[in-house]
Amino acid sequence: MFEFTRKTRVGTAAAALALAVTLVATGCSGGSAGGSAGGDGGNLAITFLPKNLGNPYFETSNKGGEEAITEFGGTFEQVGPSEATPTSQVQYIQTAAQQGVGGLVISANDPSAICDALDEARSAGVKVVTFDSDTDAKCRDLFINQATAEGIAKAQVDLISEQIGDSGQVAILSAAANATNQNAWIELMKSDLAANHPNIELVDVVYGDDDDQTSFDRTAALLQTYPNLKGIVSPTTVGIAAAGRYLSTSEFKGKVALTGLGTPNQLREYVQDGTITSFALWNPADLGYLSAYATKALIDGTITGKEGDSFEAGKLGTFTVEADATVLLGDPFVFTKENIGDFDF
Repeated sequence: MFEFTRKTRVGTAAAALALAVTLVATGCSGGSAGGSAGGDGGNLAITFLPKNLGNPYFETSNKGGEEAITEFGGTFEQVGPSEATPTSQVQYIQTAAQQGVGGLVISANDPSAICDALDEARSAGVKVVTFDSDTDAKCRDLFINQATAEGIAKAQVDLISEQIGDSGQVAILSAAANATNQNAWIELMKSDLAANHPNIELVDVVYGDDDDQTSFDRTAALLQTYPNLKGIVSPTTVGIAAAGRYLSTSEFKGKVALTGLGTPNQLREYVQDGTITSFALWNPADLGYLSAYATKALIDGTITGKEGDSFEAGKLGTFTVEADATVLLGDPFVFTKENIGDFDF
Protein backbone atom coordinates (compact mmCIF):
# COMPACT_ATOMS: atom_id res chain seq x y z
CA MET A 1 0.00 0.00 0.00
CA PHE A 2 1.32 3.41 -0.92
CA GLU A 3 1.42 6.42 1.35
CA PHE A 4 -1.04 9.12 0.22
CA THR A 5 0.66 12.25 -1.11
CA ARG A 6 -0.46 15.35 -2.99
CA LYS A 7 1.82 17.33 -5.30
CA THR A 8 1.12 20.12 -7.75
CA ARG A 9 3.77 20.82 -10.34
CA VAL A 10 4.16 23.23 -13.25
CA GLY A 11 7.52 23.64 -14.93
CA THR A 12 9.78 23.09 -17.86
CA ALA A 13 10.53 19.75 -19.38
CA ALA A 14 13.99 19.87 -17.86
CA ALA A 15 12.63 20.48 -14.39
CA ALA A 16 10.07 17.71 -14.77
CA LEU A 17 12.75 15.28 -15.91
CA ALA A 18 15.00 16.27 -13.03
CA LEU A 19 12.21 15.58 -10.59
CA ALA A 20 11.57 12.21 -12.17
CA VAL A 21 15.24 11.26 -11.80
CA THR A 22 15.18 12.39 -8.17
CA LEU A 23 12.11 10.33 -7.40
CA VAL A 24 13.57 7.24 -8.99
CA ALA A 25 16.83 7.71 -7.12
CA THR A 26 15.03 8.00 -3.78
CA GLY A 27 12.74 5.06 -4.48
CA CYS A 28 9.51 7.09 -4.61
CA SER A 29 8.46 6.16 -8.10
CA GLY A 30 6.53 3.11 -7.06
CA GLY A 31 8.88 0.82 -8.96
CA SER A 32 7.72 -0.43 -12.34
CA ALA A 33 4.15 0.02 -13.50
CA GLY A 34 3.57 -3.59 -12.61
CA GLY A 35 -0.16 -3.34 -12.03
CA SER A 36 -0.64 -2.20 -15.58
CA ALA A 37 0.46 -5.26 -17.50
CA GLY A 38 0.23 -7.95 -14.86
CA GLY A 39 -2.93 -6.88 -13.07
CA ASP A 40 -1.35 -7.52 -9.65
CA GLY A 41 -2.86 -4.35 -8.18
CA GLY A 42 0.43 -3.40 -6.53
CA ASN A 43 1.14 -0.04 -8.19
CA LEU A 44 -1.59 2.40 -7.27
CA ALA A 45 0.51 5.50 -7.94
CA ILE A 46 -1.89 7.57 -10.07
CA THR A 47 -1.15 10.92 -11.71
CA PHE A 48 -3.88 13.38 -12.69
CA LEU A 49 -3.07 15.57 -15.70
CA PRO A 50 -5.79 18.19 -16.40
CA LYS A 51 -5.78 20.53 -19.40
CA ASN A 52 -4.15 23.19 -17.26
CA LEU A 53 -3.61 24.05 -13.62
CA GLY A 54 -5.40 26.92 -11.93
CA ASN A 55 -8.70 25.98 -13.58
CA PRO A 56 -11.45 25.75 -10.89
CA TYR A 57 -13.22 22.97 -12.75
CA PHE A 58 -10.13 20.75 -12.74
CA GLU A 59 -9.25 21.71 -9.18
CA THR A 60 -12.62 20.26 -8.21
CA SER A 61 -12.23 17.09 -10.31
CA ASN A 62 -8.73 16.56 -8.95
CA LYS A 63 -10.05 16.79 -5.38
CA GLY A 64 -12.50 14.03 -6.26
CA GLY A 65 -9.59 11.96 -7.53
CA GLU A 66 -7.70 12.61 -4.29
CA GLU A 67 -10.65 11.48 -2.24
CA ALA A 68 -10.95 8.19 -4.12
CA ILE A 69 -7.23 7.46 -4.07
CA THR A 70 -7.14 8.14 -0.33
CA GLU A 71 -9.93 5.60 0.12
CA PHE A 72 -8.13 2.80 -1.69
CA GLY A 73 -4.67 3.63 -0.36
CA GLY A 74 -2.94 4.86 -3.49
CA THR A 75 -0.58 7.73 -4.21
CA PHE A 76 -2.05 10.86 -5.79
CA GLU A 77 -0.13 13.37 -7.85
CA GLN A 78 -1.42 16.33 -9.83
CA VAL A 79 0.71 17.82 -12.60
CA GLY A 80 0.00 19.99 -15.59
CA PRO A 81 0.84 22.96 -17.79
CA SER A 82 -0.08 26.55 -17.03
CA GLU A 83 -1.71 26.95 -20.46
CA ALA A 84 -4.03 24.58 -22.31
CA THR A 85 -2.18 24.20 -25.63
CA PRO A 86 -2.26 21.10 -27.88
CA THR A 87 1.20 19.78 -26.98
CA SER A 88 1.71 21.27 -23.50
CA GLN A 89 0.82 17.98 -21.79
CA VAL A 90 3.43 15.87 -23.60
CA GLN A 91 6.30 16.48 -21.17
CA TYR A 92 4.12 15.51 -18.19
CA ILE A 93 3.03 12.27 -19.85
CA GLN A 94 6.65 11.41 -20.52
CA THR A 95 7.68 12.20 -16.94
CA ALA A 96 4.84 10.10 -15.50
CA ALA A 97 6.00 7.15 -17.60
CA GLN A 98 9.60 7.68 -16.48
CA GLN A 99 8.46 7.73 -12.87
CA GLY A 100 6.79 4.36 -13.38
CA VAL A 101 3.32 5.33 -12.21
CA GLY A 102 0.58 2.76 -12.41
CA GLY A 103 -2.03 5.04 -13.95
CA LEU A 104 -2.42 8.36 -15.72
CA VAL A 105 -5.75 10.23 -15.70
CA ILE A 106 -5.79 12.96 -18.34
CA SER A 107 -8.16 15.51 -19.89
CA ALA A 108 -6.81 15.97 -23.41
CA ASN A 109 -6.16 19.39 -24.88
CA ASP A 110 -6.03 17.84 -28.35
CA PRO A 111 -7.43 14.50 -29.60
CA SER A 112 -4.26 13.40 -31.39
CA ALA A 113 -1.31 15.65 -30.49
CA ILE A 114 -0.53 13.65 -27.34
CA CYS A 115 -1.17 10.18 -28.77
CA ASP A 116 2.48 9.29 -29.40
CA ALA A 117 3.39 10.18 -25.82
CA LEU A 118 0.44 8.20 -24.47
CA ASP A 119 1.38 5.19 -26.60
CA GLU A 120 4.88 5.30 -25.14
CA ALA A 121 3.46 5.48 -21.62
CA ARG A 122 1.17 2.53 -22.25
CA SER A 123 4.07 0.56 -23.71
CA ALA A 124 5.87 1.22 -20.43
CA GLY A 125 2.92 -0.31 -18.55
CA VAL A 126 0.96 2.79 -17.56
CA LYS A 127 -2.82 2.52 -17.65
CA VAL A 128 -4.23 5.61 -19.40
CA VAL A 129 -7.70 6.88 -18.53
CA THR A 130 -9.09 10.02 -20.16
CA PHE A 131 -11.83 12.10 -18.57
CA ASP A 132 -13.75 15.23 -19.56
CA SER A 133 -12.02 15.47 -22.98
CA ASP A 134 -11.05 12.31 -24.84
CA THR A 135 -8.17 11.39 -27.11
CA ASP A 136 -8.39 9.11 -30.12
CA ALA A 137 -9.69 5.84 -28.70
CA LYS A 138 -6.57 3.94 -29.76
CA CYS A 139 -4.44 6.11 -27.46
CA ARG A 140 -6.05 5.23 -24.11
CA ASP A 141 -7.47 2.32 -22.14
CA LEU A 142 -10.71 3.95 -20.97
CA PHE A 143 -12.67 7.20 -21.28
CA ILE A 144 -14.78 8.47 -18.38
CA ASN A 145 -17.54 10.45 -20.05
CA GLN A 146 -19.15 13.11 -17.85
CA ALA A 147 -22.40 12.87 -19.83
CA THR A 148 -23.36 11.99 -23.36
CA ALA A 149 -22.44 14.63 -25.90
CA GLU A 150 -26.05 14.68 -27.07
CA GLY A 151 -27.31 15.28 -23.54
CA ILE A 152 -24.87 18.10 -22.88
CA ALA A 153 -25.59 19.82 -26.18
CA LYS A 154 -29.38 19.54 -25.76
CA ALA A 155 -29.28 20.87 -22.21
CA GLN A 156 -27.44 24.01 -23.31
CA VAL A 157 -29.65 24.61 -26.35
CA ASP A 158 -32.79 24.13 -24.25
CA LEU A 159 -31.55 26.61 -21.65
CA ILE A 160 -30.64 29.38 -24.08
CA SER A 161 -33.82 28.82 -26.07
CA GLU A 162 -35.94 29.20 -22.94
CA GLN A 163 -34.07 32.30 -21.82
CA ILE A 164 -34.40 34.21 -25.13
CA GLY A 165 -37.92 33.13 -26.01
CA ASP A 166 -36.71 30.72 -28.72
CA SER A 167 -35.87 33.58 -31.06
CA GLY A 168 -32.88 35.81 -31.85
CA GLN A 169 -29.14 35.80 -32.38
CA VAL A 170 -26.82 33.74 -30.19
CA ALA A 171 -23.09 33.07 -30.10
CA ILE A 172 -20.89 30.38 -28.56
CA LEU A 173 -17.83 31.16 -26.43
CA SER A 174 -15.77 27.96 -26.41
CA ALA A 175 -12.43 26.88 -24.94
CA ALA A 176 -9.51 25.88 -27.18
CA ALA A 177 -10.23 25.44 -30.88
CA ASN A 178 -8.94 21.84 -30.76
CA ALA A 179 -10.75 20.75 -27.56
CA THR A 180 -12.37 17.41 -28.36
CA ASN A 181 -15.38 17.70 -26.08
CA GLN A 182 -16.13 21.33 -26.92
CA ASN A 183 -16.14 20.69 -30.65
CA ALA A 184 -18.39 17.64 -30.34
CA TRP A 185 -20.90 19.60 -28.26
CA ILE A 186 -20.82 22.57 -30.62
CA GLU A 187 -21.56 20.44 -33.68
CA LEU A 188 -24.49 18.83 -31.88
CA MET A 189 -25.76 22.23 -30.71
CA LYS A 190 -25.64 23.47 -34.31
CA SER A 191 -27.65 20.45 -35.45
CA ASP A 192 -30.21 20.87 -32.66
CA LEU A 193 -30.63 24.57 -33.39
CA ALA A 194 -31.07 23.94 -37.11
CA ALA A 195 -33.57 21.12 -36.63
CA ASN A 196 -35.62 22.38 -33.70
CA HIS A 197 -35.14 26.13 -33.30
CA PRO A 198 -35.51 27.82 -36.71
CA ASN A 199 -35.88 31.28 -35.17
CA ILE A 200 -32.55 31.17 -33.37
CA GLU A 201 -29.55 32.26 -35.43
CA LEU A 202 -26.07 31.13 -34.38
CA VAL A 203 -23.96 34.07 -35.57
CA ASP A 204 -20.48 33.10 -34.34
CA VAL A 205 -18.29 30.64 -32.43
CA VAL A 206 -15.27 32.19 -30.71
CA TYR A 207 -12.51 30.70 -28.57
CA GLY A 208 -11.24 31.94 -25.22
CA ASP A 209 -8.62 29.17 -24.87
CA ASP A 210 -9.80 28.48 -21.30
CA ASP A 211 -8.08 31.69 -20.26
CA ASP A 212 -10.01 34.18 -18.13
CA GLN A 213 -8.81 37.39 -19.75
CA THR A 214 -9.02 36.03 -23.29
CA SER A 215 -12.57 34.83 -22.64
CA PHE A 216 -13.48 38.20 -21.11
CA ASP A 217 -12.13 40.00 -24.18
CA ARG A 218 -13.94 37.63 -26.57
CA THR A 219 -17.20 38.38 -24.77
CA ALA A 220 -16.68 42.11 -25.18
CA ALA A 221 -15.84 41.64 -28.86
CA LEU A 222 -18.97 39.57 -29.48
CA LEU A 223 -21.21 42.24 -28.03
CA GLN A 224 -19.51 44.96 -30.05
CA THR A 225 -19.69 42.95 -33.27
CA TYR A 226 -23.29 41.80 -32.86
CA PRO A 227 -25.36 44.61 -31.30
CA ASN A 228 -28.55 42.52 -31.61
CA LEU A 229 -27.09 39.51 -29.80
CA LYS A 230 -29.62 38.01 -27.38
CA GLY A 231 -27.64 35.17 -25.86
CA ILE A 232 -24.23 33.58 -25.29
CA VAL A 233 -23.62 29.88 -24.65
CA SER A 234 -20.27 29.05 -23.08
CA PRO A 235 -19.67 25.30 -22.65
CA THR A 236 -16.54 25.87 -20.56
CA THR A 237 -16.25 26.83 -16.90
CA VAL A 238 -13.58 29.47 -17.48
CA GLY A 239 -15.49 31.03 -20.37
CA ILE A 240 -18.87 31.29 -18.69
CA ALA A 241 -17.34 32.83 -15.54
CA ALA A 242 -15.41 35.41 -17.59
CA ALA A 243 -18.51 36.22 -19.65
CA GLY A 244 -20.54 36.57 -16.46
CA ARG A 245 -17.97 38.95 -15.02
CA TYR A 246 -18.16 41.11 -18.14
CA LEU A 247 -21.95 41.11 -18.41
CA SER A 248 -22.53 41.77 -14.70
CA THR A 249 -21.03 45.27 -14.89
CA SER A 250 -22.02 46.18 -18.44
CA GLU A 251 -25.02 47.78 -20.10
CA PHE A 252 -25.92 44.33 -21.43
CA LYS A 253 -26.79 42.87 -18.02
CA GLY A 254 -30.34 41.59 -18.16
CA LYS A 255 -30.48 42.13 -21.91
CA VAL A 256 -28.13 39.36 -23.11
CA ALA A 257 -28.74 35.89 -21.68
CA LEU A 258 -25.78 33.75 -20.64
CA THR A 259 -25.74 30.02 -20.04
CA GLY A 260 -23.46 27.03 -20.54
CA LEU A 261 -21.37 24.83 -18.26
CA GLY A 262 -20.01 26.15 -14.96
CA THR A 263 -19.52 25.42 -11.29
CA PRO A 264 -21.84 26.78 -8.59
CA ASN A 265 -19.08 28.50 -6.63
CA GLN A 266 -17.82 30.30 -9.74
CA LEU A 267 -21.21 31.51 -10.85
CA ARG A 268 -23.09 31.98 -7.59
CA GLU A 269 -22.79 35.78 -7.56
CA TYR A 270 -23.92 36.05 -11.19
CA VAL A 271 -26.96 33.87 -10.53
CA GLN A 272 -27.85 35.83 -7.42
CA ASP A 273 -27.52 39.21 -9.16
CA GLY A 274 -29.53 38.11 -12.18
CA THR A 275 -26.72 38.03 -14.76
CA ILE A 276 -27.28 34.28 -15.24
CA THR A 277 -30.69 32.62 -14.95
CA SER A 278 -29.57 28.99 -15.17
CA PHE A 279 -26.65 26.85 -16.28
CA ALA A 280 -25.73 23.19 -16.38
CA LEU A 281 -22.95 20.84 -15.29
CA TRP A 282 -22.30 17.44 -13.80
CA ASN A 283 -20.41 17.17 -10.52
CA PRO A 284 -16.72 17.38 -11.50
CA ALA A 285 -15.68 15.98 -8.12
CA ASP A 286 -17.66 12.82 -8.94
CA LEU A 287 -15.99 12.73 -12.36
CA GLY A 288 -12.53 12.75 -10.81
CA TYR A 289 -13.61 10.24 -8.17
CA LEU A 290 -14.98 7.83 -10.78
CA SER A 291 -11.88 8.26 -12.95
CA ALA A 292 -9.63 7.26 -10.06
CA TYR A 293 -11.64 4.13 -9.27
CA ALA A 294 -11.73 3.17 -12.95
CA THR A 295 -7.94 3.53 -13.11
CA LYS A 296 -7.59 1.32 -10.04
CA ALA A 297 -9.83 -1.30 -11.66
CA LEU A 298 -7.60 -1.32 -14.75
CA ILE A 299 -4.44 -1.54 -12.67
CA ASP A 300 -5.62 -4.40 -10.47
CA GLY A 301 -7.11 -6.29 -13.42
CA THR A 302 -10.78 -6.06 -12.39
CA ILE A 303 -11.53 -4.70 -15.87
CA THR A 304 -9.68 -4.53 -19.17
CA GLY A 305 -11.80 -1.87 -20.87
CA LYS A 306 -13.92 -4.43 -22.71
CA GLU A 307 -17.59 -3.64 -23.24
CA GLY A 308 -19.64 -5.22 -20.45
CA ASP A 309 -16.86 -5.09 -17.83
CA SER A 310 -18.09 -3.74 -14.49
CA PHE A 311 -16.40 -2.34 -11.40
CA GLU A 312 -17.20 -0.74 -8.05
CA ALA A 313 -16.54 2.98 -7.62
CA GLY A 314 -16.84 3.54 -3.89
CA LYS A 315 -19.75 5.75 -2.89
CA LEU A 316 -20.91 6.10 -6.52
CA GLY A 317 -21.73 2.40 -6.85
CA THR A 318 -21.27 0.03 -9.78
CA PHE A 319 -20.41 1.13 -13.32
CA THR A 320 -20.31 -0.79 -16.60
CA VAL A 321 -17.94 -0.24 -19.51
CA GLU A 322 -19.86 0.68 -22.66
CA ALA A 323 -18.89 0.63 -26.35
CA ASP A 324 -15.54 2.12 -27.34
CA ALA A 325 -14.19 1.58 -23.83
CA THR A 326 -16.26 4.38 -22.27
CA VAL A 327 -17.89 4.75 -18.87
CA LEU A 328 -20.75 7.22 -18.42
CA LEU A 329 -21.03 9.29 -15.23
CA GLY A 330 -24.60 10.52 -15.88
CA ASP A 331 -26.80 13.38 -17.12
CA PRO A 332 -26.03 17.08 -16.65
CA PHE A 333 -27.76 18.96 -13.83
CA VAL A 334 -29.36 22.41 -14.16
CA PHE A 335 -28.45 25.00 -11.51
CA THR A 336 -30.79 27.92 -10.74
CA LYS A 337 -31.20 30.60 -8.09
CA GLU A 338 -33.52 28.24 -6.23
CA ASN A 339 -31.05 25.35 -5.88
CA ILE A 340 -27.53 26.78 -6.22
CA GLY A 341 -27.25 27.26 -2.45
CA ASP A 342 -27.40 23.49 -2.02
CA PHE A 343 -24.01 23.00 -3.68
CA ASP A 344 -20.43 23.85 -2.75
CA PHE A 345 -17.90 23.14 -5.51
